[in-house]
Amino acid sequence: MSAPRHAALITGSTRGIGLSIAEALACLGFDIAINGPADDDEMAAAAERVRRHGVKVVEIVCDVADPGGHDAALTAAETALGPLSTLVNNAGVSVLARGDLLDVTEASYDRCMAINARAMFFLSQAFARRLLSRDRGDGRFYSLINISSSNAVAVAVQRGEYCASKAAAAMISKVFAVRLGGEGVAVYDIQPGVIDTAMTSAVKGSYSRRIAEEGLTLLPRMGTPEDIGRIVATLAGGALPYTTGQVISADAGMLVQRF
Repeated sequence: MSAPRHAALITGSTRGIGLSIAEALACLGFDIAINGPADDDEMAAAAERVRRHGVKVVEIVCDVADPGGHDAALTAAETALGPLSTLVNNAGVSVLARGDLLDVTEASYDRCMAINARAMFFLSQAFARRLLSRDRGDGRFYSLINISSSNAVAVAVQRGEYCASKAAAAMISKVFAVRLGGEGVAVYDIQPGVIDTAMTSAVKGSYSRRIAEEGLTLLPRMGTPEDIGRIVATLAGGALPYTTGQVISADAGMLVQRF
């Protein structure tokens, strides 16, 4: 009997990096659970775009900031696609306003923590419980892949609450890697650097100048959502065997120390 098809839930996958991840996995033959907070035109368009790759697609409406909806989201995904082999925690938000660290509001801090860290922790927990409750000897590669940020380690003082949430996300990847290693589940932390998305659109000009004139990145360009999608597909496809707990610095060498 052949192994069941791979299936993945990607949070925050109606646009940007998440949608590129969904398409990259679909190109590998993964069936895909698209996720967003609303049943809207953006969700429908994303699902149709991924469906063109010839895989099963289901739309999962869930605000990941509410852990009370996590089990229902996973159940809906598995009812449509079969048992999931991969969870990609991609959903994330930036700060409500860039500015002085001394002016950060509780609302902005709590929002970053709720979506960038708390949601990742509890959805990973719910996913892991499901995996460990069933037989996984079906020949599939099982993985938990988290998208954090270079700001997990590099300070951006005008959005300190975002940095704090991403540092928490990076540690979440580590603790789950330790907990799930003995169960044969690989865990990875992808830390994107300067990626050309809606989140960075307001500062794209500044970053482009710094890349071109100051050598901010070793590879002289901004990253793309497709870059991150290809990295996730490499990991989820098991193309880096005998690895887990790794940080993948998808930053074009931005954080390499230089003298």
